[in-house]
Amino acid sequence: MRKTRALFALAVVGVLGLTACGGPASGTAAGTSSSSSAGDLSGTLTVFAAASLTDVFGDLGDQLMTGNPGLEVQLNFAGSSALATQLTQGAPADVFAAANEEQMAVVTDADLQAADPAVFTRNALEIAVPKGNPGGVTGLADFADPDLTVAVCAADVPCGAAAAAVFADAGVTAQPDTEEEDVKAALTKVQLGEVDAALVYATDVQAAGDDVEGIPFPEAEQEVNDYPICVLEAAPNPEAARAFVDLVRSDAGQRALTDAGFRAP
Repeated sequence: MRKTRALFALAVVGVLGLTACGGPASGTAAGTSSSSSAGDLSGTLTVFAAASLTDVFGDLGDQLMTGNPGLEVQLNFAGSSALATQLTQGAPADVFAAANEEQMAVVTDADLQAADPAVFTRNALEIAVPKGNPGGVTGLADFADPDLTVAVCAADVPCGAAAAAVFADAGVTAQPDTEEEDVKAALTKVQLGEVDAALVYATDVQAAGDDVEGIPFPEAEQEVNDYPICVLEAAPNPEAARAFVDLVRSDAGQRALTDAGFRAP
């Protein structure tokens, strides 16, 4: 099986727009779409996606390529705010999947869309600590402890916006030592033992396996993020873009998301 090519930096060229993203979810199997048969897709498909989708979208991209040997899927993972900025500045892409509706709105508010994006999954925050929890972290209040080293996402990315909201809900004045550009960067700080705790998504804790431990907290349920996805109107490969969105929203795609710890939309 060919491995999906993940891109973490893309040149900004051209001006793009969005097109039909909503509509009913497809039950189409991997490698097919409502508009093409298995094996018909070819060329390059570029997907801009929130960093928290790295593992699931990598697997789904591989599935789509397996059914379509002429297709190359390139995935650009980063904080949703960075991706939205790239798109509004003209970065070429076929699909955009954001970790909250606010960052999708950055693109749609630029009058680039032709239809509403579709929410395809949901995600909630969880505290991640290094294996063994050497800092003795027990809950959200520990993010205000100056004796602990803690990490959060930057306020302009969805995991950072959700963090600010849960701190407000809990009445906690957090004192983060570092604000990371996306949720994967925050998780890496925990995995390397550079911080006592980080506020990441529950899916990231699950994906990290035995490298970290997760501590759920009740305020997370008040700030669950909806993830929207959309095909871009000026997509260089619109047929493949529609097939990828169909796959994400299909029964198979939804099972993959659920298995990774995401929630049903």
